[in-house]
Amino acid sequence: MKKEHKIAIIGLGYVGLPLARLFATQYPVVGFDINQKRIAELNTGVDSTLEVENEVLESVLIQNNPFNQDAAKGLYCSADIKDIQDADIYVITVPTPVDQHNRPDLTPLYKASETVGKVLSKGDIVIYESTVYPGATEEECIPVLEKVSGMVFNQDFFAGYSPERINPGDKEHTVEKILKVTSGSTPEIGEIVNKLYQSVIIAGTHLAPTIKVAEAAKVIENSQRDINIAFVNELAKIFNLLDIDTHAVLEAAGTKWNFLPFKPGLVGGHCIGVDPYYLAQKAQEKGYHPEIILAGRRLNDSMGQYVASQLLKTMIKNKVTINGATVLNLGITFKENCPDVRNTKAVDVIHGLEDYALQVTTFDPWANPDEVKHEYGLEVVNEIPQEKYDAIILTVAHKQFNDLDLKNHLKENGIIYDVKGILEESHSRL
Repeated sequence: MKKEHKIAIIGLGYVGLPLARLFATQYPVVGFDINQKRIAELNTGVDSTLEVENEVLESVLIQNNPFNQDAAKGLYCSADIKDIQDADIYVITVPTPVDQHNRPDLTPLYKASETVGKVLSKGDIVIYESTVYPGATEEECIPVLEKVSGMVFNQDFFAGYSPERINPGDKEHTVEKILKVTSGSTPEIGEIVNKLYQSVIIAGTHLAPTIKVAEAAKVIENSQRDINIAFVNELAKIFNLLDIDTHAVLEAAGTKWNFLPFKPGLVGGHCIGVDPYYLAQKAQEKGYHPEIILAGRRLNDSMGQYVASQLLKTMIKNKVTINGATVLNLGITFKENCPDVRNTKAVDVIHGLEDYALQVTTFDPWANPDEVKHEYGLEVVNEIPQEKYDAIILTVAHKQFNDLDLKNHLKENGIIYDVKGILEESHSRL
């Protein structure tokens, strides 16, 4: 593989920035994003997603386009399409959300493909990392590249697919330490894409035989987790009716060597709570209704309202007056120890409580209040209020919550409800 590859990363979010930083340790890289505020932030050496530490980002940042300077390596961030026109490798890492009806929304992929199509040159390779259903790269994205560029696929330009495996907030399993699945639109391109990732991924790579196989592998990774979590969420509902501690049951069952360690909880985020819908959509297009996948999605999507109802029941049992009661909600990000609020199901809990006229205050030391306000219309504080509440509910297991003396924030007869099962002093838990 030629060492003089020039790499453009399209989309500098939770996936694109860590990848751009990694490639920039060995290659000239231009990171492109349409969000000019994001570009300005990154060029000061700051990553608000907290996926790349500031000093690590600063170590690869350069002030000029490396493609023009023939620089051997380094990362230049830009919102100007002209800065990526000399790349020969384009890696697209944009979000793949669902709409309000849980249907795949490929708009970001279409627009990113249009952008790349405008600067595509003969012999270039476009690699997609965004999670999609099997066939989306070749059936949806490639036609956009062909139309905009005027070139012919697998003759003038080529494609690859290497699904992202970024785990937001995880400082142990960083991008270079997670084995990478790769693929190409021809066997020869597959080898080139594989060697490209092999040059920076220390955990190794797995070259899939086709792009569709790589796409399918990615989408079932999170579908499998979704179904397993749905199973333990259903167990939690059953054991609550039987007055049995679900976490104690799982701890006992976990003593068997092949028992899978899943826990009940809220399933949100941009992967587990979204990817199964992509696979289901493709299956339905082919005339098959995926029963288990969609049943798991329905159950997990219902957990926010269920948690809210369980907290209400616990408050009533403790003789807390419900009308006008105050609740302190701990956490609004989709998972612990990261600022990502995309598709967070903590919002469902809050709305469920507000439906019963409870006054909810949300404390989250990780979340950006402006982002939460923009996305959900909810207020969030980054410091715990010095008040007492009728109930405290922990919906996200941020490490900071372990150090709180929650009883000092409870009124008499107040209760603590622990969705994540990490608090010793809780009155009830999921």
